[in-house]
Amino acid sequence: MDNLFILLIFPIISALVLAFMKSSTISKWAALGLSLLQFVLTIPFLCQFVPEAALQFEQSFPWITSLGIHFHIGIDGISLPLVLLTNGLIPLIVLSTFGKSLKGNFYALVAFMQAGLLLVFTALDAFTFYVGWEIALIPIYFICALWGEGDRIRVNLKFFVYTFLGSIFMLVAILYLYHQTPNNDFEWTSFSGLDLADPTQRWIFWAFFLAFAIKIPIFPFHTWQPDTYTHAPAAGTMLLAGIMLKMGVYGLIRWLIPIAPLGVAAYGQLALILCVIGIVYASIIAFKQQDTKRLIAYSSIAHVGLISAGVFAWNQEGLQGAVMQMVNHGISVVGLFFVIDIIEQKTQTRSLRDLGGLASKMPKLAVFFLIIIMGAVGLPLTNGFVGEFLLLKGIFDYGVWFAVFGGLTLILGAVYMLRLYQRTMLGELAEQQASVVDIKGHELVLLTIISILIVYLGVFPNGLLHLSEASVFQMLQEVKF
Repeated sequence: MDNLFILLIFPIISALVLAFMKSSTISKWAALGLSLLQFVLTIPFLCQFVPEAALQFEQSFPWITSLGIHFHIGIDGISLPLVLLTNGLIPLIVLSTFGKSLKGNFYALVAFMQAGLLLVFTALDAFTFYVGWEIALIPIYFICALWGEGDRIRVNLKFFVYTFLGSIFMLVAILYLYHQTPNNDFEWTSFSGLDLADPTQRWIFWAFFLAFAIKIPIFPFHTWQPDTYTHAPAAGTMLLAGIMLKMGVYGLIRWLIPIAPLGVAAYGQLALILCVIGIVYASIIAFKQQDTKRLIAYSSIAHVGLISAGVFAWNQEGLQGAVMQMVNHGISVVGLFFVIDIIEQKTQTRSLRDLGGLASKMPKLAVFFLIIIMGAVGLPLTNGFVGEFLLLKGIFDYGVWFAVFGGLTLILGAVYMLRLYQRTMLGELAEQQASVVDIKGHELVLLTIISILIVYLGVFPNGLLHLSEASVFQMLQEVKF
């Protein structure tokens, strides 16, 4: 059962089924069942995957033959972890909504977005990649605009305009590259094999970089992110932070650097500097936040800044650390946003000024929250430790001072995350929170799974590292600058 096309078409079928469901109860159970089935369909790819550099499970169908467009998909050690992350997190995100009254249209948008995400992570044709890139944007816009809170329409319009404009630059570059290929096609191998002049590669670099930097986001292209994350529904924020931003980092590895290595040689250090500035800036801003959801949003900017810096370091440790940390960050950030959502639902506030002492009433939540925070700050024996260690080692090999300032994400992250825990769980319980009750049911199940993953990947990271090692090594050998 290794037909990769099934992984892409099944979420679309799920979306069509879910779109017509009106009952909230039936919708959420159907969505959970279908997303779990999608995850089960992913397992054979993991079991049959050979950890070597070659692309596997490749499929190519003629799509628009007059333009040389093929629906060409495949998986290697860089894309497989992200396919697993996508199909593994979607059931957890669906489970996180069980306390809310949502109908089939919401879950249909989630499933449709899943199809777009998977297409991005498996596409080996630039046109197919671009289609997946845009498909993933449309559902999350409606999820955030329709089920968000506060000034959600203005905030999500800003998000849409930012990301769409970035995509236009990338489309222009893709069309230019198409006309440079000998056979006028959009194949990844054709694009990466082009011998482009240095000035051409420089503008190609910026065209792709803007699209990816906005999506990640990298400073100073981050201004849409805190507002969008804050006003989005909890599930929407999990989709954005847990999976969608990984599209940008993956784009850097798969498309930008192999296509424009001379552009990276010219501007890669500037990009790395922007990543490090974002780490320090977002960490300082996070420390000043009183809104817990906004605090996690800025924390995410800092952590993905470190991941992006590891990519631009372009060495074995940095690149493997980036692949591993994309998975780890996705798991941890979904757990963090879910805990914040639980706290808000039970206390009717997200403000640190109004919280405190919740551990006395919610001891189970306090334990799980602590495990997730330990993973987020990279404590040894948690998932964040190995990934961040590899990233810092890779950045250190690139330049000592980049590692010094990049390492601030660990120090400052520990400060604001432990402060978050202290201000919510410890201290005196506010009178208005005297009636809160501990987690149970779907909340307990989800946080148990997240916590197990955090500890398991911290104690046994080799499985994940082994998946990407050969592909990363091969890419480093083929792309030098």
